[in-house]
Amino acid sequence: MTSAPPVIPAPSRRPARDANDVRPSGGPARTFLKLGGALLTEKAGREAVRADVLARLADEVAAWPGSRASRLVLFHGSGSFAHVAAGETRFLARPGDPDAFARVAASARRLNALVVDALIAAGLPAVGIPGGLVATCADGRVASVRSDLVEDRLVLGLVPALYGDAAPDSVRGSAIASTEPLMIALTEPLAATRIILATDVDGVFSGDPHADAGAVRLEIITPADRDRLVGCLGGARSGVSDVTGGMASKVLGMIDLVTRHPKVEVLIVSGLRHGAVMAALEGDVAAGGTVVRA
Repeated sequence: MTSAPPVIPAPSRRPARDANDVRPSGGPARTFLKLGGALLTEKAGREAVRADVLARLADEVAAWPGSRASRLVLFHGSGSFAHVAAGETRFLARPGDPDAFARVAASARRLNALVVDALIAAGLPAVGIPGGLVATCADGRVASVRSDLVEDRLVLGLVPALYGDAAPDSVRGSAIASTEPLMIALTEPLAATRIILATDVDGVFSGDPHADAGAVRLEIITPADRDRLVGCLGGARSGVSDVTGGMASKVLGMIDLVTRHPKVEVLIVSGLRHGAVMAALEGDVAAGGTVVRA
């Protein structure tokens, strides 16, 4: 496993957003938490889960009271599961092939089952929801989502666990409904005010912190930074192709999100740093990482 970059002490540069915020329509504000595929799996392997990391993260999520108050929607990436399956089946080159669709969907589901089992073992009533069931795509992009499938489970007191997945596409036949586009499309209908992206690096850096010792962490990103970020954001670090576009597409997607929804705040943190995800859920500045806000 690639070692994490040195821990940078969390600065006291911003007030923590209150984890008990109330959304404008009434009721508790929702928090979206994504556990990245590079965090949960060995991306250079094949369906290689980091079981110890997953178990610890599940405990951190379960320690947040909001996870049992219909306020949390959990998402996760696919890492060495569906990304590898998509490469092996050449899914993007033959999106109408039902066999490729089935193999990618099955691989994504296997990781989701492990994530759900870990959350249940930590004491949370988690239930998996395939991204391909929630999303419909058009020409490779998420075009519509069934937010009711998620809301119905939140009302029951469950913790929905969604994931990027093979999905129907009205133009191509099928496509990848990636995790971040799913989150973005569900932000408004599910009234999310906070999005936490837990990755294998401690936020967004001016370069690849695994390869560049001089890379500097960016504490705050706003839409004004968009153009200068395009050149310094990299893609996946491993030799495995990331069919979702790597870090660049994720960060730029979040910048676009806060531009459209200025009340939403995004925090990118390292899930490899013990306690960072729990601190992020609590709204504690000790989470560190990078804030993306309008």
